[in-house]
Amino acid sequence: MASGSGAAGEAVSGAQLIAESLKAQNIEYMFGIVGIPVTEIAIAAQAVGIKYVGMRNEQAACYAASAVGYLTSRPGVCLVVSGPGFLHALGGMANATMNCWPLIVIGGSSDRNQETMGAFQEFPQVEAGRLYNKLSVRPSSLEAIPTVIEKAVRTSMYGRPGSCYIDIPGDFVNLQVNKSSVKYVECCLQPPISTAEHSAVSEAVSIIALSKQPLLIVGKGAAYSRAENNIRRLVDLCGLPFLPTPMAKGVVPDNHPNCVAAARSTALQHADVIILLGARLNWILHFGLPPRFRQDVKVIQIDICAEELGNNVRPAAILLGDINAVTKQLLEEFSRRPLKYPSNTEWWKKLREKMMKNEERSKALALQKSLPMNYYTVFHHIRELIPKDCILVSEGANTMDIGRTMLPNYYPRQRLDAGTFGTMGVGLGFAIAAAMVAKDRTPGKRVICIEGDSAFGFSGMEVETVCRYNLPILIIVVNNNGIYTGLDADAWKETLKFGDPATCVPPVSLLPNSHYEEIMSAFGGKGYCVKTPEELQSALKASMTDKQTPSLINVMIDPQSERKKQEFPWLTRSNL
Repeated sequence: MASGSGAAGEAVSGAQLIAESLKAQNIEYMFGIVGIPVTEIAIAAQAVGIKYVGMRNEQAACYAASAVGYLTSRPGVCLVVSGPGFLHALGGMANATMNCWPLIVIGGSSDRNQETMGAFQEFPQVEAGRLYNKLSVRPSSLEAIPTVIEKAVRTSMYGRPGSCYIDIPGDFVNLQVNKSSVKYVECCLQPPISTAEHSAVSEAVSIIALSKQPLLIVGKGAAYSRAENNIRRLVDLCGLPFLPTPMAKGVVPDNHPNCVAAARSTALQHADVIILLGARLNWILHFGLPPRFRQDVKVIQIDICAEELGNNVRPAAILLGDINAVTKQLLEEFSRRPLKYPSNTEWWKKLREKMMKNEERSKALALQKSLPMNYYTVFHHIRELIPKDCILVSEGANTMDIGRTMLPNYYPRQRLDAGTFGTMGVGLGFAIAAAMVAKDRTPGKRVICIEGDSAFGFSGMEVETVCRYNLPILIIVVNNNGIYTGLDADAWKETLKFGDPATCVPPVSLLPNSHYEEIMSAFGGKGYCVKTPEELQSALKASMTDKQTPSLINVMIDPQSERKKQEFPWLTRSNL
């Protein structure tokens, strides 16, 4: 901890202290909506070189800040006003904590001398924040602000990452204090890297060596830990089939010959040994339980969080540590005890046959010529024309599920979606964050946000944010007039004959043929409405060529288009 600095008598405001403390912790991005009492904090942040992006809704701002944490391993900051502003950000806090992404939320609150008096937007924010955050705290004084911010940033990154909330009383913002009395703090150290016990690594390798039908499952924890190089080496060295969870796509490229994503159900149901690399046995992996898994499956669980080990299924081996570091340990053990799983086994034969069958079914749907288009046709043309290294943001029901299978990822941390919490409304916030990070770190990289029409509605006004900051994001709205399914214009008119829409319109229906592209045009971007493969191709080519202007392609598809029929009757949307 450094002592106070500055000339004797030099004063600094609370807003300046907050900004300087964030800058000292290498915070680069802040997203939020200003108002009483936090406006001066945003101004001070810009003055010290932190980039501030003003959003249109606190939820979207919080989603954006959390995505920065995932993409950079350093938390983004969400700045919100008191009361309702704080409450609107709770969804982003919960989403970050559930996804294990570092995030800092700074919320203004009522003045200290008005507490319990019914102050403007008074609310017990510190207490409310504890349910959604790893740390929820209010500095006791201006002098303590740097210490509290360092602790919040450190806590958000150390161990299992998550959200931290800092409450700032309104009277702190413009209050001044002598710099010499401030407890300035240096930047926190990088998170320590922990490794598994050698005996656990040895036991895991022995179990893998005896397996007949092994499966490696790669989770987004592996993507966050930057484990892609070591995991790719492990797959190549041992010849193991692997399955990525949705946001782990690209840790090993989807076109790698050992990727069995196209045979997901078969791989999960018949594997006798499963190695979990930063993936949790939650709803996304059907809790590791029958009938989706074998009753006698042996699970090797690798995770940074001790409390996660053993959830739902008793593991055969547990390796507690950083995913990248533990993968390196496995590689070292395999170098001493070489293993190459044969590529001509019955297990590989079964997986390849299932992959081929599923890919052929998807291809047949993609090549259908009928109009309106179906999901598979739309994704086929998108896949053919977008860059391999683009960042894909996806949300919606069918749009996200089908897009996951149809749109490959070749690089890590380049797919963002509804995630562990299954959160709708994240799309444009994630896309804005990705575009800001890409502009600074990988100029020229495109961000493509593919949304269902229902999902787009959660944060559609953030299109104005996209245009205001001139972020060349391509938004593709796959428009089926509803949630899961919708009605065409004729069916809609017939339905309205039965009376008040509130009593006769199906709850899943949205207004048919809505022109979402006009929202983009209204703010100066380019909007396209397409109904045929040729129109879609033309709009995609134009959007890809123009690397400076935001664009939105509104793709009208068959309102009754759905996923291809599943092999198992117990497959539902909730467990795809």
